Amino acid sequence: MIDKLIEKIQKTGAPIVVGLDPTMKFVPDHIKKAAFAEKGETLEGAAEAVWLYNKGIIDKTYDLIPAVKPQIAMYEQFGIPGLVAFQKTVDYCKEKGLVVIGDIKRGDIGSTSAAYATAHLGKVQVGNNLCAGFDEDFVTVNPYLGSDGVQPFIDVCREEKKGIFILVKTSNPSSGEFQDRQVCTGASAGSAGEETGGIDFEKMPLYEIVGGKVAEWSSQLMGENGYSYIGAVVGATYPEQGRVLRKVMPKSFILVPGYGAQGGTGKDLIHFFDENRLGAIVNSSRGIIAAYQNEKYSKFGAYNYADASRQAVIDMITDIDQAFASVGK
Repeated sequence: MIDKLIEKIQKTGAPIVVGLDPTMKFVPDHIKKAAFAEKGETLEGAAEAVWLYNKGIIDKTYDLIPAVKPQIAMYEQFGIPGLVAFQKTVDYCKEKGLVVIGDIKRGDIGSTSAAYATAHLGKVQVGNNLCAGFDEDFVTVNPYLGSDGVQPFIDVCREEKKGIFILVKTSNPSSGEFQDRQVCTGASAGSAGEETGGIDFEKMPLYEIVGGKVAEWSSQLMGENGYSYIGAVVGATYPEQGRVLRKVMPKSFILVPGYGAQGGTGKDLIHFFDENRLGAIVNSSRGIIAAYQNEKYSKFGAYNYADASRQAVIDMITDIDQAFASVGK
């Protein structure tokens, strides 16, 4: 699947992914009115509104982009009807030829991770049949339970030729509370005091340790284009960390959230890419799907919200192209 993603990026010239993270405040009133008229002001009505909203955006952007990233929590808030809308969104995006990255951030003890991996990437045995669940192409994975929480995903990826993006340095403001902590990673001979037993301990931030582990995992499952099916999540809001982690994880594709509404810009992204403008895919969620609510795109209005999203995608591609041009990539 990493090879398909790279192929789609090269074909579109757009190393970007649209985050389909709907909330009711983003959905235009005319869509909500139509959905509520059919299904009432219920969870079913909300889920229908979300689905119709997503479909409009997909129809206007699928020819410009290689991938989408639906965030499952935005659907789960509407219960089972919301998950139905999630499934319909995944299926429709795949019909349009898009790579689907399920932003699920799962990770648990081995048997539970195996079930998560089966649900989202693999197939479950039902009598004599093998049935796919949500059937995304990639998912995001939280590694903080350790290798036995990640390995089941890798095993399913190997079987299904799919991929994962492992959280390494996330884009949110408080990520540094844990991810930036300096951790003792090993020891070298030295002249430290008695409290260290004569050992000089080396330290590095936790995110770099996790990045090193991702690099180790990535070697298990390589694609034909020189990148692994095992990628990483590194926020655009931390460009210097991105520079470091690109070197730590040379064979891992990087999913880069934090562009646009969270403050990341094209110039912040250069170090996430290799010399061939590959190695990373940049996510924008509300900056695209709610573009019509931004003053810059207000001329489109709520009825043409999807046209505003299309223009926001075009502008994002231009911003990234200009950033590459400025450094001669």
